[in-house]
Amino acid sequence: MNKNSKIDFEKLYREQYNKVLRLCMGYVQGDEHLAKDLLQEVFIKVWQHWDSFKGGSQRSTWLYRITVNTCLQQLRTHQKYIKTSIETLDKVTTDTESIYKEQQFKSLYSCIYKLTKENQSIILLELEGIPQKEIALIIGIEHNALRTRLNRIKAQLTKCVNNENI
Repeated sequence: MNKNSKIDFEKLYREQYNKVLRLCMGYVQGDEHLAKDLLQEVFIKVWQHWDSFKGGSQRSTWLYRITVNTCLQQLRTHQKYIKTSIETLDKVTTDTESIYKEQQFKSLYSCIYKLTKENQSIILLELEGIPQKEIALIIGIEHNALRTRLNRIKAQLTKCVNNENI
């Protein structure tokens, strides 16, 4: 890796660290320690394969694809370790409004965890504010199909959060 590549990697790392961390947390039901392990694994893979990037998309799209694949692989190979309940998230706050928002957050991520792995990827990327066309590239589906799927996912999540089964 040359000096410019190293600088570009460091820039990508700084700019995308929080997004990748939140995306990983969505896959592991908010377990920050496991999410940070996944984040580290993602950036190691990015570093190792930096020179193999072909430039057919944005580097961030490539990074998110690696993140999704890494998280899905983790879920497949370590399913018994990921059974941690969403209730393990810290309950540090005593402010009523903050507690309510925290409960909503937990409820939403609990519902997201009930979706198929591909639908989890789609909604987590959407929640990160990734443009839909980029999500379609990451997932490998047409943009129109993604838009339809997002509508269905949002309807499922609304039912789940309102304590209806999905």
